[in-house]
Amino acid sequence: MTPEQIVTAYFTAFNADDPAAMLDMVTDDIEHHVNEGAVRHGKPAFAEFLAMMQTAYREQAKDIVVLTGPDGRMAAEFTIHGTYLKTQEDCPPARGQTYVLPVGSFFTLRDGKIARVTTFYNLADWLDQVT
Repeated sequence: MTPEQIVTAYFTAFNADDPAAMLDMVTDDIEHHVNEGAVRHGKPAFAEFLAMMQTAYREQAKDIVVLTGPDGRMAAEFTIHGTYLKTQEDCPPARGQTYVLPVGSFFTLRDGKIARVTTFYNLADWLDQVT
């Protein structure tokens, strides 16, 4: 697969709520940099994050634009349409609130897999929408 196809397949798996397919696309030593949080290192930590996301949120990435950079680096700009299902620590109570957020993700690819994903969104905007 081309780098664009890898990132596109990642979002296809995300939108299909298929964490197993997402895990197949990442390296064993994946670095997952999340908005406003600590870096997760390794596939087990990423799998734990995906499991939490499945229970706490229902999200779809729409209007995805994939951008190709040098040295295996990629970016994607998209809009998340989500529903907040289960209250998360240090967050407002979940009551099925919906939200729409512009998001940017950045990827480093290595040997046909995703070795790093960094995701940014406006946390204050999300909090305003779910409060």
